Amino acid sequence: MQEYRQNNEAVLLFDGVCNLCNSSVQFILKHEKNQHLTFAAIQSEAGKRRLAEYNINPIQTNSVILIKSGQVYTQSDAILKITQFLSFPYSLGRILFVVPKSIRDFFYKKVARNRYRWFGKRDSCMIPTPQLKNRFLE
Repeated sequence: MQEYRQNNEAVLLFDGVCNLCNSSVQFILKHEKNQHLTFAAIQSEAGKRRLAEYNINPIQTNSVILIKSGQVYTQSDAILKITQFLSFPYSLGRILFVVPKSIRDFFYKKVARNRYRWFGKRDSCMIPTPQLKNRFLE
């Protein structure tokens, strides 16, 4: 079942020690339309396998990576693609695709570079509750 989900649903890789990233995952879980996203911390074994499988350098992409139908989305593209999984009004975030990618990515990179300083950092990756464990790749 786990492998089936990995191959047929979107996977969100996130920085598991970043407070902003962890809060964002919690927000997504709370506001999803349906449960089509699965999650893995970049630092986890499942995250490392996905990075290797798609030849992704986590240093270059920074904090959030969305893999959907074999396509890799990074930076602001990943953030905006995630909005398609969210309920209204958060799904309206898609309209920001009209903003040129260079401008969107400028702001994404600014936040990504400063995320630990602005939002803090954990000593270890978040551990999902038993109710959410099936949403996280192992």
